[in-house]
Amino acid sequence: MNDTFAGRTVLVTGGGSGIGRATALAFGRAGAAVAVAGRSADSLAETTRLLSALGADASAHITDVTRSSDVASLVTSVTTRHGGLDIAFNNAGAAFPGPAAELDEADWQASLDVNLTGVWLSMKAEIAWMRAHGGGCIVNMASTIGAHHSVPGMGAYAAAKAGVSALTRTAAREYIGDGIRINAISPGPIGTPRSRRPGESDAQRDQRIAATVPIGRAGALHEVADAVLWLASPAAGFAVGHDLVLDGGSTA
Repeated sequence: MNDTFAGRTVLVTGGGSGIGRATALAFGRAGAAVAVAGRSADSLAETTRLLSALGADASAHITDVTRSSDVASLVTSVTTRHGGLDIAFNNAGAAFPGPAAELDEADWQASLDVNLTGVWLSMKAEIAWMRAHGGGCIVNMASTIGAHHSVPGMGAYAAAKAGVSALTRTAAREYIGDGIRINAISPGPIGTPRSRRPGESDAQRDQRIAATVPIGRAGALHEVADAVLWLASPAAGFAVGHDLVLDGGSTA
């Protein structure tokens, strides 16, 4: 435990698992009060249980980030429960794979809705509150797939995540004058369960991706969480509109 974020309230969307949960716990260990949002009550409950075990003040909020009413209610609930909102990590997302010309229209739209529109709606609500209360910090989840790298079969995801990178840079310029620092993070392959193929071990996965990731392994959840915390910390106070690539050298 440390007190880097003591007295701060952090909101993490997609906080029920993976990068979202790891980052929520990292903020909790650093002294923050943490609100996690997502669509699964059970996974959010587990994250808040883990946060409480660390001694962190935690709350869970069932939210669909593709619905503006849900996101508006989320920010209201978080600020009412915790007394404010200082930092937001807009992490909720999902992949809808398929070749561009063969992708179902519903999957295309769903990818844009959750990965891009969800970030935009979240920022709208967060920025409105932060502007009225002295500023804050926002970190958006982008990806190396999009603005930095292309992967066949991931066109919808790439389009949405490239949009997040562009939206982040624009919004950062628009709201830094209000004391709101906005940045993004673009991870490469990270060691979540989804990074493994059926029946594949972590070692086998790392061997497979070594051909395209110079460091020779998938990134660790804590490495992404640490990067998010840095962007949200005073140490990154001069970082505005930055898209931090964290990919083991795959786009170098």
